[in-house]
Amino acid sequence: MPKPKLTLSVQYADDRLKDTITRPMLRRWVQAALFAPAELTLRFVGSEEGQELNRDYRGKDYATNVLTFAYTEDEDSEVTQADIIFCTDVLQKEAAEQNKSIEEHIAHLVVHGVLHAQGYDHEEEEEAVEMEALETELLAGLGFADPYKQR
Repeated sequence: MPKPKLTLSVQYADDRLKDTITRPMLRRWVQAALFAPAELTLRFVGSEEGQELNRDYRGKDYATNVLTFAYTEDEDSEVTQADIIFCTDVLQKEAAEQNKSIEEHIAHLVVHGVLHAQGYDHEEEEEAVEMEALETELLAGLGFADPYKQR
């Protein structure tokens, strides 16, 4: 089965991870979670921009690990379009707290964000179980451990 067409833009407004988390790695992780053609932008930001976006768009005044802005949640749309924002400070802190490599943690959050872009959610318990199972399966296919198991 051919991979869905992907137009991917990567922006490093905060470039601390630019040499560690490369475009080819990001493309591979995105492609693993993609079920339909997509036009995506992945943007790495510092805590100030991360907090501003989370406050302005979600009403939560703190920086969070990943924000997905999906623009094509209409099921009839043929191309998924989204901006996925990653806060470097939060990612690094969480990876250390969870005893994970930064690569492993970001791979998980890329898969998570791409699934959100395609309409997956975890607001309801049933949705959360489905989404977490899918994330675990996709990450295993990429060679990563179950992100939801405690270490």
